[in-house]
Amino acid sequence: MSIKPGSKYYPLFEHLQGCKQVAVTLTFAEIEALMGRSLPASAFKKKHWWSNRGSIIALQGAAWIDAGYQVKAVDLAQQTVTFQTFQATYNVQVKDGEIDWSGHAIKALRLYKGLSQQQFASELGVRRETVSEWENSRYEPDRSKRKFLNIIAKQANFGDPSANP
Repeated sequence: MSIKPGSKYYPLFEHLQGCKQVAVTLTFAEIEALMGRSLPASAFKKKHWWSNRGSIIALQGAAWIDAGYQVKAVDLAQQTVTFQTFQATYNVQVKDGEIDWSGHAIKALRLYKGLSQQQFASELGVRRETVSEWENSRYEPDRSKRKFLNIIAKQANFGDPSANP
């Protein structure tokens, strides 16, 4: 499920997408102000309304998931919710001292850097479709692009277990 412009939760998506913070705490009133309408009564009574699932039934989840966040904490008494960026652990395979640039590793590097496919493609000097094809293992980057990926990964401390994303 993906959030669409015109959805009542789209303003929340836009707000979170523009927040460049690891954690964002908002009051229910602030969320209502962003949306220009009231949250449903279940948002005030049931923690599971704030679940990290976007579906046809729970459209609100798509707002924070599509923005790259998940709900970390909900305080119904204080009427606050804390969103946190996804903190993924990457299992990067290394061969001969270099990262094995499988589709999984390429996507992991892009997500580690917090970039969309288009932004990552611009950084690499390739088309967005090329990044998608690499990530889906349709084909692999050539030798020069693998070297460039290694440079970008080293600059970002990607694949270094002592580094925090």
